[in-house]
Order: sequence, then C-alpha cells, then structure tokens
Amino acid sequence: MKVQDRLIRYSKINTQSNPDSETVPTTSCQMEFSKQLKEEMETLGLIDVKLDDMGYLYGTLPSNMEEEVDTIGFIAHVDTAPDFSGENVNPRIVENYDGNDIQLNSEVVMKVSDFPQLEKLKGKDLIVTDGNTLLGADDKAGIAEILTACEYLIAHPEIKHGTIHIGFTPDEEVGRGAHHFDVEGFNCKFAYTMDGGEVHIIADETFNASSVEVHIKGFSIHPGEAKGKMINALNVAHEFHALFPKNARPETTEGREGFNHLTDMSGDVEEAHLQYILRNHDAHKLELQKEAMELAKEYINKLYHQELVSISIHDDYRNMYEILKDNPEPLNYATKALEQLGLNPEKESVRGGTDGATLTFKGLPCPNLGTGGGNYHGRYEYCCIQEMEQAVSLIVKIAELVASKA
Repeated sequence: MKVQDRLIRYSKINTQSNPDSETVPTTSCQMEFSKQLKEEMETLGLIDVKLDDMGYLYGTLPSNMEEEVDTIGFIAHVDTAPDFSGENVNPRIVENYDGNDIQLNSEVVMKVSDFPQLEKLKGKDLIVTDGNTLLGADDKAGIAEILTACEYLIAHPEIKHGTIHIGFTPDEEVGRGAHHFDVEGFNCKFAYTMDGGEVHIIADETFNASSVEVHIKGFSIHPGEAKGKMINALNVAHEFHALFPKNARPETTEGREGFNHLTDMSGDVEEAHLQYILRNHDAHKLELQKEAMELAKEYINKLYHQELVSISIHDDYRNMYEILKDNPEPLNYATKALEQLGLNPEKESVRGGTDGATLTFKGLPCPNLGTGGGNYHGRYEYCCIQEMEQAVSLIVKIAELVASKA
C-alpha cells in the first residue's frame, strides 16, 4: 500500500486525546484505532504484536541476518491534537502544487504569505484538509511511514536488517505519551520517533518543560457594598499575569528563546485559576522562570496582606540533548542515511517536546525524525507525499546501515 493511502485512511479516524481525562488512554477512540493497527501489523507479517490495556501497541520485524546486530526501534503516536477538530476529516490531494494560495473551502484559504514554507513545495503533491478540521499527519504520517517501511523490507529480503521494534503510543499530544512505555520490554539500543516536520531535519534537542497551576482566592460581596471589602479574584489574576513580560510569550519568541504561556484562565469574583506552561532549552533559565512564578505569588500576597495566591509547579520533560550529546550513534546513523538519500541533513532545536525526550531520559536514546508534514494542530495542516516517501526510504536506509555494521 502506498504511504499516502495509509495516511488518508488513518486521518479519517478521529483519535483526539483529551487533556481533561484521567483515563489511559484519555479517549476510547485511540484504543479503537490501535486495535485496527494491530490487525494491520499482524497482516503485514510483524511478530509479537501486542496491544496492552493502556493503549500501547508494540510489534517486531525480525532480523533477516545470521549475524547479530543492534536492535533499533521506530515510534509514533496514534492521537491527534485536541486543539482543533479531528472529526469528519476529509483530506484531498493537491497534485503538482503550483506554488500559489490553496483554496481549502469556499471561505478558508491557505496563503503563501502566511506560510512561506509552501514556496519550497512547488511541484510536489500535497495532502491538505477541507479547512474544517486538522489533518492528523501529526502523527499518523509517522505511523504510515513506519508500517510502509516494514512492508517494503518484508517484500525485499535482499535488504539486510537486524531486529526492528515498532511502538505506537497514545496521548502524546497531552504530554503523557511515554509515561507507560515499556522501555525494558522494547529492548532497543536506540530508537527514533517519527514525529517531525521536514524530512531532512533531525531533532536532537527539545525544550525543558514545566507546568504551573495558579489558584487565587477572592472575597465576594454585593458590589454596592464592595468598597474596602471586595477582592475580585479575576482582577488579581490579571495583576498576577501582568507581572510577566510580554516579550516572553510564545507569540513573541523564536529559536532558542524560552517562554511563559498562559494556556487557561477561568473563575469568578470568589475564585480564579490560571494555567501556564514554561519552556526553555536552557535548564538554568527554566529554573529562573519557575522562581519568577514564586516571586509573583509572594508579591501579590504582600500587596494584599494575605495569602490569596498559591501555586503548584510540575516538571514535565527535559531537553533530550543532555543525553544525546553523549550518545551520538542514532544521530550519526540518521545523518549518514539522509546523505546517502541525497538530502542535506540539518539539526534542529525543537520548540516543543516529543515522546523521545521522555524516552531518552528513561534510557532509550531517541531523536526525532521528520515525516513531511507542516502547520500541525490546525485547519492549515498539510503533508507532502514526496517527503513521506523519503521518510519511508530513511527508515529503510537506517535499518540497512545499522545492519552493515556487522
């Protein structure tokens, strides 16, 4: 099956995760999709295919060599982002893209002026949305590429490879994808998450990440009698947020610049809640951001002469470069594979995180590779078919290079 046909088929299945759910996986639709993938993996000829009760799906492409070589893995996630609708996805192919704006529906246009990276895709074939949903290439393109590569290797036994383990995770988009991953059972020397953008980019660095919950107590009384008595928790929330610089927000930062991102604000006069995510590639700078949250709490409480504000800080994941810089083997293989495919490899510091960041710190070095998609998590998402095909070739080439080490 062609890799684009897999993506189109997968994208029509809603698998959005839910950050407000405490179940594992957070949505039942993810489990249903994984059951379908399990059947497909078994039909392809993968062995030891296992779907556990938390939605983690594993399988193995056995070695076709007499010599023993390193076991490696490829990983993708089954869920799509909850940021935008994933129901009734209706993808279509734009063949031989002409480099101009793309009319997604009668009202929605994907403009080159908004997304200048489209200029590089002129002449390629793109899978796009109908403007009403996300596409789900993040990360169903990764799943499609991994299974298509397995299918190719099975059909071409002349290409020698060692044992390859496959892992598909739930709930990556809500930050829980690697929480219950069986690293010990996966038993690989190293692995790759197929969860990036342009196919020639190797992501060896992520943010360090923390989340902050802020709770604010107010004092409600009839507004006609409020002078000197009322404390409006919503106003206090605004005062708290205003203590942080505007140039340290996602919309004002780029590259290796960190940020504080207010993701949710709710409440009333009596009580208010704020939720933040803090991100920085530099671990020390992230600690300073966390300290600033504590100082803001202390300032507001002193201003009002009472404990109105309380905060809770949770560390989410760390920059995988801390480990990968001392374990460069998977990066070296990916770089060599891209070069042999005629592509110019580039390293990237991801402004985000992947399952690979957590897995790397669990003992499985796991850089991230591109899948050919872009504009993730929204109606303007797309995936380039030619880059998907290159991603399949990249997986095959990495397996071949690892095997040639014997």
